[in-house]
Amino acid sequence: MPAAKSSEPITVRTSKETIARIDALAASMDRSRNYLVGQALEEYLERNAWQIERIEAGLADLRAGRVIPAEDVFSEIGEKHGWKL
Repeated sequence: MPAAKSSEPITVRTSKETIARIDALAASMDRSRNYLVGQALEEYLERNAWQIERIEAGLADLRAGRVIPAEDVFSEIGEKHGWKL
């Protein structure tokens, strides 16, 4: 059996409407409010970390000169789909 992750409590203020939506979704999933909010935070953090990594990689490519002019990209996409740009 895997060891449980340690956790710490936090407090978040949000609207009553948001809480009602969380509670409704948690009930429909037979999960706790805490579980749902924890999952949402994890997904948010993962998605935003991925986005920052991709932006930083793109900036590194730009600095290294590994870029393709936008006009060339648009032209290639247009040709692939038979669009007249």
